[in-house]
Amino acid sequence: MTSVAAILKDKGDRVVAVRPEDTIDKVVAILAREKIGAVLVRDDAGQVLGVLSERDVIRGLGQHGAGLLERHAADMMTRAVVYCAPEDTIDEVMHRMTQRRFRHLPVLAGGRLVGMISIGDVVKIRIAETELEAESLKAYIATG
Repeated sequence: MTSVAAILKDKGDRVVAVRPEDTIDKVVAILAREKIGAVLVRDDAGQVLGVLSERDVIRGLGQHGAGLLERHAADMMTRAVVYCAPEDTIDEVMHRMTQRRFRHLPVLAGGRLVGMISIGDVVKIRIAETELEAESLKAYIATG
């Protein structure tokens, strides 16, 4: 079974982060520019304080209206960050993401942040696995 490490090998270890005092307006601009659905919120020492996703922004708009754009990342971020590890399997992270209803998981190895994966990354690799499996079965049947 494929692991999170395979996703990171393909996509790299780049993680987009913002500061807790950054405004939501700035965060939204970063999400749009980077074409991503979430950023990590990190302090000056690099400590992860939370995750701020598109969903958090939408919920904030519902609660605060346009005034949300002037609020800070720390006000809207999800503070209870759930991580995965490079050795976690795709099935494990799919289950965790589905059960907990979130789309992004930072990846920790030895207590160090080594990347971030999204549900899109997980689905992409799962589809590739399924296609390979189907092709293997077709080849087996054709030669059998």
